[in-house]
Amino acid sequence: MKRSAPTSEPAGGPTWGWVLLLALAVAIYSLGLGNPYIPTNGDEMVYAHIARLTAASGHWLPLVSELDNMRNTKPPLLFWQALQAGDWGRHWSLAALRTPSLVYTLLLAAMVAATVHGITRSVARAALAACVYLAFFSTFRYGRPFLTSAPETFWLSLPMFWLLWQGLKPQPPVPAKPDASPGWWAHAAFGLAIGLGLAYKSFALVAPAAAALWCARLATEHRLDAQVLWRTTLQVALSASLALAIFGLWFVLDPDPAAVWQEFVLAENAGKMASTEGYWQVALRGGDGSMLAQLLAYVQNAGLLAFVVLGLLPVALAGWRRSNPAGGAAQPKPPALPAHTMILLVWLAVWLLVFLLPSQRSARYLIPAMPALACVIALSWQHIGRIWFVLCLPLCALMLLLLGRIAWVAHDLGIASTSEWLAAMAAALTGLLLVLSGLWRARWSRGCTVAACLAVYACLGLSTAPLSGPAGRYPADALTALAKPGARVAVPNNFNGQFERFEFLLPGYRFVPYDSQAQVNTPPDGAALADLLARHDAVVWLQGTPTETAPPCAPGCSVLGTRWELKGRHRSGEITLANLWYPQQWLFRREWLLRRLAEPVDLAQVKVVPG
Repeated sequence: MKRSAPTSEPAGGPTWGWVLLLALAVAIYSLGLGNPYIPTNGDEMVYAHIARLTAASGHWLPLVSELDNMRNTKPPLLFWQALQAGDWGRHWSLAALRTPSLVYTLLLAAMVAATVHGITRSVARAALAACVYLAFFSTFRYGRPFLTSAPETFWLSLPMFWLLWQGLKPQPPVPAKPDASPGWWAHAAFGLAIGLGLAYKSFALVAPAAAALWCARLATEHRLDAQVLWRTTLQVALSASLALAIFGLWFVLDPDPAAVWQEFVLAENAGKMASTEGYWQVALRGGDGSMLAQLLAYVQNAGLLAFVVLGLLPVALAGWRRSNPAGGAAQPKPPALPAHTMILLVWLAVWLLVFLLPSQRSARYLIPAMPALACVIALSWQHIGRIWFVLCLPLCALMLLLLGRIAWVAHDLGIASTSEWLAAMAAALTGLLLVLSGLWRARWSRGCTVAACLAVYACLGLSTAPLSGPAGRYPADALTALAKPGARVAVPNNFNGQFERFEFLLPGYRFVPYDSQAQVNTPPDGAALADLLARHDAVVWLQGTPTETAPPCAPGCSVLGTRWELKGRHRSGEITLANLWYPQQWLFRREWLLRRLAEPVDLAQVKVVPG
């Protein structure tokens, strides 16, 4: 990872190829922003609910929610972003809410590219680095939804990128002043950036952000003495204090600061440092939440590039051996690591070590360090053994085969049109061709691995895209058939706030959630449906089993409309090797909008869809 001399040598492929792949990656990320079935955080609808009700209140604060104990669970900047993106409810859509997240993610990819370009002076290597960052599954999953990690990653990364870019500036042979380290004003700007990151997520992130900044500063100092240590500590303390002060404005501006303290500080954050099972029992037992699992967080976040991340370990070990040669005093002293290498390694190490400590651990907490990992992979590109890329290719092939099968079944069920099916199959076949090419030609393995990962994401987006169209929406006459605005509609809800998704499907009605989990894979329950129909103006009812082709109330109810949906949460044993090839059994299901026949019905408005 030494700084390369300016060169036009391609990074495992022609420059135009990497630039074209980057353009395709941006298009893939832009695909389907309004699709409710993109990979997302399970709590996205909870925060969309809070944002919508806060917008309806007409006030920036306090935050508003109808969910118990789910109001002040995130700082207000996340919701203020939604208020502006959705024009205070006047243009409320998933695409509008998610667009700022996509912008942040693309800005991060641009900063990764700029950093690697500054180090290598290679456009190809810069485009490669951005493609690697966008190929991480953590970026694809958490870099587009409304509830995202992109904003805090962007703001918390700015100080580290600033240090990287400062180190890449040409230095005069005799510096104008002996100390070119960032000064007090620079650290005040760092505090502003970190504070905005905290205002998106949590004040607790000041710990890894400030620790990484402090360690990176010290690791790149030309001389380290008590004076430098003291000055650096005070400057980073200034950054941290300003960041916390910006976060603390929430308490000043909110009309109910006591609720913020109770709901956010104590319940949402302090609770993560406690464990009913015992700290060390959870930390050492293995499995999710253990320290061992957290040590593999970067591997997990990389997704289909997991083996490439593991391939960095031999590279690091070889570099350590070169820096610590065996032998006597006659051995020459190895050169120190370049400043950019030190900053990137500190960035990765500090975030990992800090998030080993809380009792609640998750690979998601390390997402703000993933830009550094993308830079390291790009800089070590030719040193990572080909075998690590080859191991990723079968994973991509399996995903492409499964997604291609899902697209095929969607077409058979009438969900996808022929053109939509062909687009998804083209992405799957292109990805499989890339896999075969990477296995066949050694010089193509690295580039084909990244391209195949992005092909998986394209195929995923195209295979679920039909559910954003007519197949996944109720017809317009079904909405008018409910007759009265504000009608009470009972809707299924099997997870926190999932009923909020109907605000994008049936806007203008009052939704009453009911537990639909017991309905999954059970015989039709006519009694439960009859009770819901008796107490509400309409009911949204989910297909319970693949053989159920009509709602259990038929013919005693009217079907106002039907649509297809994807099952997002599955019980243990619901997906097996025996049925994996038949997604119609575990993925696709019908959803009916029903009304009891006791009310007068305008037959001209009723849309009955055969099972």
